[in-house]
Amino acid sequence: MLNTLISRVRRNHGLEHATIHMLSEKHTGFSAQGHSDHRGFHLNVYGDIKEEDVNEAVREAYKRMKAGQHQLAVHPNCGTVLLTTATMATLAAQASLGLEQKRQRSDRMNWSVLMNGLPTAVLAVIVALIVSKPVGIYLQANYTTDGDLGEMKIKSIQKIAPSPITRLFQLLLTGGNKKLQATAYKIETVG
Repeated sequence: MLNTLISRVRRNHGLEHATIHMLSEKHTGFSAQGHSDHRGFHLNVYGDIKEEDVNEAVREAYKRMKAGQHQLAVHPNCGTVLLTTATMATLAAQASLGLEQKRQRSDRMNWSVLMNGLPTAVLAVIVALIVSKPVGIYLQANYTTDGDLGEMKIKSIQKIAPSPITRLFQLLLTGGNKKLQATAYKIETVG
């Protein structure tokens, strides 16, 4: 049962990304963010995109994935990539500063450790930033999304009221640009 739930989340996550790819093929000047679960996914669009365009994008994404375009399930701006990047950069900085602390035989972090370890920590973070994107895309492609929709079908696509979280993302993703209105959708799947 757990494997079935995980499989559904991964397939819905893939369809969410494919939908964003479809929107990107036909529109510019917008941002999108979503989240998936075993019932489908929520899609928040920030910009001037009509409801019909979102419906068409979901259906086109589904059609193309069913036709074998499984690569559409992977998106470079996925939370998996962002989380991988944040984790690797944090660990790189902590490891560098920890090694400097050990080199100085200090039992605690102090200004000397911080100042002497900072150049190495910055370099380690830069390397982590470069390496993390392909690692995050690999993790996404193999663990958090699935491009093979199997027997999954679209049950419904409906426009819903934006949540407070959607409004927060609107502020973060649009830099407060009030012209980029938030529109929320709930896409339900079965199978």
